[in-house]
Amino acid sequence: MLSIADSFDHDAELSACARGDREALQRIYRRESRYLLGVALRIVRQHALAEDVLHDAFVSIWQRAASFDPARGEGRGWIFSVVRNAALNKVRHGEREVSIDEEAAEAIQDEAALAAHAGAMDPFELRADLGKLDECLARLEPARRHCIVLAYVEGCSHGEIAQRIHAPLGTVKAWIQRGMRALRECMA
Repeated sequence: MLSIADSFDHDAELSACARGDREALQRIYRRESRYLLGVALRIVRQHALAEDVLHDAFVSIWQRAASFDPARGEGRGWIFSVVRNAALNKVRHGEREVSIDEEAAEAIQDEAALAAHAGAMDPFELRADLGKLDECLARLEPARRHCIVLAYVEGCSHGEIAQRIHAPLGTVKAWIQRGMRALRECMA
């Protein structure tokens, strides 16, 4: 799952984008668009709106690629942050009325808190917190951890996760909700 992403050099592709290499942006799009669409869809809850978010995010990635600093984090994380922030901004600014359930509201709050937290930290503190997150994830039951990774890293919807792991939708939702609660408590 994650080893596939590791073989793709996101940092180098972002550097190429910063130099004006349009093919680098196309390579990033081909590699990550389905995952990024899933992240956007999870936040905005409408497929057409998620596609708009993805388009806007890739324009932003192209325009801001020079601001990416590999010393502050990995390129893939930066790309996902751009998409998450674009989706959150779309919801916050109410460019369209979007109805969200309690679970989506929690996800938006989690993403906003993470973005605010990451923006306020220096790279050393961020790496320390990521290490803490890794420890907290390791404490979760494997099924809950897998569901959270599929939702927040891969950008899968709850329905997609249920299909992938052959579990009832309600069980997947409960695992993610309880797992996120445990992560928040562990990280506090």
